[in-house]
Amino acid sequence: MSSSHCNLLYHIVFSTKDREPWMTAAIRPRIHEYLGGAIRGEKGIAIVVNGTADHVHILAKLRQDKALSKFIGELKANSSGWISRTLDGCAGFTWQEGYGAFTVSESQVPKVRRYIERQEEHHRSVSFLEEFKVILRAHGFPFDERYL
Repeated sequence: MSSSHCNLLYHIVFSTKDREPWMTAAIRPRIHEYLGGAIRGEKGIAIVVNGTADHVHILAKLRQDKALSKFIGELKANSSGWISRTLDGCAGFTWQEGYGAFTVSESQVPKVRRYIERQEEHHRSVSFLEEFKVILRAHGFPFDERYL
């Protein structure tokens, strides 16, 4: 085979530091737009970005030439700086250390997209922590609740 063919789809989740509700409904669309633009800036495709006041979910197709951990680290660092400098009332904003990143099969993209699009509705009855545990279990990921 003379060329490489990759379809690297990820469901990425990370929260605000200490899960503080920094991202009000008024500023959330700007943050989501910034994150999507940053992904496009890295030549990725932001399929959907959404979340609530204390966390974001991203479904994205990323390039194979940059390590996922480096990509997410830069995304979080750059976006937290932009949020702190740009958005009223957000000086000192920062993301929580760590993240969740899960591969998604092309056949599951519509399901994951709908799930991300319905975050506010979903979180009327389920906390972020409970949601994250469900995601970890669904991917067979062992975890210690002390570190979530």
